Formats: sequence, C-alpha cells, structure tokens
Amino acid sequence: MPDLIASLLKTLPQGSPGLFNPWKDRCVHDALHDANKQRIDRLRQHLDCKARMILVGEAPGYQGCRYSGVAFTSERLLMEGKVPRIQAPEERLTDRHRAFSEPSATTVWRVLMELGLQDETILWNAVQLHPHLPGVPWSNRPPTAHEVALGAPALRLLRKAFPQATIIPIGKKAERLLADSGITAAPYVRHPANGGAAKFEEGLRAVV
Repeated sequence: MPDLIASLLKTLPQGSPGLFNPWKDRCVHDALHDANKQRIDRLRQHLDCKARMILVGEAPGYQGCRYSGVAFTSERLLMEGKVPRIQAPEERLTDRHRAFSEPSATTVWRVLMELGLQDETILWNAVQLHPHLPGVPWSNRPPTAHEVALGAPALRLLRKAFPQATIIPIGKKAERLLADSGITAAPYVRHPANGGAAKFEEGLRAVV
C-alpha cells in the first residue's frame, strides 16, 4: 500500500493556482503543522481494504476532502469516529469555530452503511485536487476539462491496484473521464449535492 500511495501522489501537481493538493499543500486554515502528512495517513488507512466498489466523484470540496484527505469525508465525520478504517483525530483539523460538515459526505457514508458496504468501498474523485476561487480557500468551483484530465493517471493506478472492484462514477464528469481513460465502469449515479441525495441513493442501490 505505501507504494500505491506514493505512486498516486506522484501523479498530482503541487502548488497549482486555483487547485489545492490535500496531500502536498498546506492551507492557512489547517490547525496542525503537519496537516498534509496526516491527510496522507488517513488516505492510507482508507485504501487499506479489499475493495468491492470504488465510487468516483467529481472533485474535492472545502468542507470535505480538502481537510480530511479522503473523498466524500468531512472533518465532523472524522471527529465523531464515524469513518471506517480511519482513526478519529485527537485534535481539530481546521481553525474554524466548529468542524466542517459536508452534506454529500454524510449522505454517501449513510447509504454505504445501510447497504453494508462501508468496509469494502473506496471513495475517490475524478480530479483529486480541490478547485477553488483565486485567494478564497473556502470556496468551490467546477473543475475545467483540463483539470479533470489531471486525475486520469491516478484512476488507472487504482484500477490496477483493485482489479476486482466495480467502479461507479458519481456524476457525468467522472463518467466521461473514466470512459476517456479506457476504464470500464458501471452506469453513473446522480451526485448527492444540490438536492440529489435521493437519486444518488436510488442509483447506488440499483447498481449494487
């Protein structure tokens, strides 16, 4: 697994304007001096499983992966010890007055637990870098086509590392990148954001 983590991180640029690399960059709002290294540790714990499914979203958000280091995973879920395989942090991840909570993260983990798949699922993103507005770390913006394409090498590595897992794109951008990368995937399911929680749950249950 350490070799996989190192290989995944090598595919991603560091210090790109408007793109935050959770595992290499440090944020001004990180509460810990080694926050990026702790995000690597959490990613390593998350990938340590016999994956039956890999869910691929669009991109990290500032309320989730930017600080947790794991797709569809928020600071609040981690602090409450609700994320399988990942040890609950002893200290806060950000300097915000209370822990970030991401609605999409809450929905994804809830559905996985209801289906009994929480221990056999890996969460990832088409582009693993957080796209934000210039100078505004607590913001989200749609990734460009060029930025999404940056995630293709890591997806190919995951496919090779977990050949038996079913890859499920969450949203059309993830579906398109997987197709363009030559990676066979299940039909896409609706992203849970912007009122899509019910359709996401319905779609994932249908695929499973």
